[in-house]
Amino acid sequence: MRLAQVAGAAFAIAIGGATMANAAEIRLAEQFSMGYLQFNVMKRDRLIEKYATQRGLKDFKVSWQRFNGPVAMNEALLSNSTDIVSGGVPGLITLWDKTQGTSFEVKGICALSSQPFLLNTANPDIKSIKDFGERDRIGVPSIKVSVQAVVLQMAAAAAFGEENYAKLDPLTVSMSPPDATIAMLSGAGGVNSAFSVPPFQFQQLEQKNIHTVLSSFDVLGPHSFTVAWTSARFRKDNPELYAAFLDAVKEATAIIAADPKGTAQSWIDDTGSKLPLETVTRVVMGPSVEWTMTPAATMKFAKFMRKVGTTKHEPASWKEMFFPEIGGLNGS
Repeated sequence: MRLAQVAGAAFAIAIGGATMANAAEIRLAEQFSMGYLQFNVMKRDRLIEKYATQRGLKDFKVSWQRFNGPVAMNEALLSNSTDIVSGGVPGLITLWDKTQGTSFEVKGICALSSQPFLLNTANPDIKSIKDFGERDRIGVPSIKVSVQAVVLQMAAAAAFGEENYAKLDPLTVSMSPPDATIAMLSGAGGVNSAFSVPPFQFQQLEQKNIHTVLSSFDVLGPHSFTVAWTSARFRKDNPELYAAFLDAVKEATAIIAADPKGTAQSWIDDTGSKLPLETVTRVVMGPSVEWTMTPAATMKFAKFMRKVGTTKHEPASWKEMFFPEIGGLNGS
């Protein structure tokens, strides 16, 4: 189901009287990638608990969830099954657009990282996106709406003309990054390519028959890979937990910079990954990787999505899509 359809149905539930979560609980959702290292550190060091306690909260609960792609996460947010979600910028923009001016308005909290994701393929004949044919299949977290799917549309618009921005959409298949990696390496289901995420994109490239067709930085330049968002209602009803979350992200971001190897180990422990610590540490410290709360290139996504009709509204600036606590950052 397309995110627009899901959002429409779930949004009606959300504004129609869904009971808000108890103020003593904060439920956080992440996806399958290394774009959420702050969350791994926050879990390990109980940072939300630390800052919530400092604010006088005594009886509260912090719980964690994992979803594949923005469709499932945004549906969970709108149906009040979770409180704070995280993912690519298009997932935030979609709900910001859908909920403007309502009692369940959604905005971004902060960014988590800036790093490229790679479109890899096992087809030796594909040198650029112009070489994809009707028999090729590209695994993405969610068709049409994931950050990978939207970047593929942006690349298609540049290659084939803006009116053909959706030219490659029929080739995409919704798959979790681990499943897309397995499918591409085995050829299962005809999937021979994957627009993926770290560390899976680097696992793919360890195979001699896999090569990179496109980097998201080729399309956008440096951009936010992961951001966190929530509803204005949750922020208003739970100010202490909201502030504790922001403080926890800030400390976790500093911890990543100070101890990348320890952070890599926390990701391995949290996800049960079998990757060597050295490999994960190299990803954490990648030359194009920045762990930062500052949003980057969000307006490029917003302008494109409005231009092709995916959304109805275009923000005047990135600050319109985020809550004011990070308004002093040099975002874009």
